[in-house]
Amino acid sequence: MLTGSELLAKVKELGDVSKSDLVRSCGYVSTMKDGSERLNFTAFYEALLGAKGVSLGIDGGGKGRGKGGRSLSYTAKVQFNGNLLVGKAYTAMLDLQPGDEFEIKMGKKQIRLVPVGGDEEE
Repeated sequence: MLTGSELLAKVKELGDVSKSDLVRSCGYVSTMKDGSERLNFTAFYEALLGAKGVSLGIDGGGKGRGKGGRSLSYTAKVQFNGNLLVGKAYTAMLDLQPGDEFEIKMGKKQIRLVPVGGDEEE
């Protein structure tokens, strides 16, 4: 699995390929018991963020924990009224402030929040 500057260089080199091909080419693949391959998107994106110098504070120092010191699950559930809630612990980790605005980007079974006026690559 590529990390750091090697990972950034490979991503730049591959250019406009599919996300699956990108993850596979950077070595974030594991083999299941039945012989099929599993692409490790989460590990890839965490390594990519780390290579770009972005720290989500997941590794310690009390960060990555919610109220009462519980570990964050990094999952969300659609509520009965259709709302999708991102908790305070997550917004605090990203230093988001009341009034921050995001553009909603829709993908195939995914939602991406991009800060208004921000660069999608960051």
